[in-house]
Amino acid sequence: MSEKTPYEMLGGEAGVARLTDRFYELMASVPQFAGIRAMHPEDLQGSRDKLFMFLSGWLGGPDLFVEKFGHPRLRGRHMPFAIGTSERDQWVACMALAMEDSGIDAGLRDHLMKSFFNTADFMRNREG
Repeated sequence: MSEKTPYEMLGGEAGVARLTDRFYELMASVPQFAGIRAMHPEDLQGSRDKLFMFLSGWLGGPDLFVEKFGHPRLRGRHMPFAIGTSERDQWVACMALAMEDSGIDAGLRDHLMKSFFNTADFMRNREG
């Protein structure tokens, strides 16, 4: 019997959607995340949809982003935005809070945070 994927552990599509929705709710409303909010368009729906599709595949579920847009090329897609340690840390903190608010098991949160931090750190394209 194989272990469940993070996607399955989150509750599949509904769990990933809940996490994604909460992430963008927090980003839009918590002053601590104003820096990363300012990097997004006024209407967050397109950004939300892309993160949902990406996370679906990244977490072991359907590879929706790849099916629609091709390889994520995360670093290249984020190059137009100035991302330093402050932006990285805001994104990671927002995701940590979204996972906590979504009721994700602490063990799974810890596991995912390592991966989220490494991915967010890889997006950095400027000093500071």
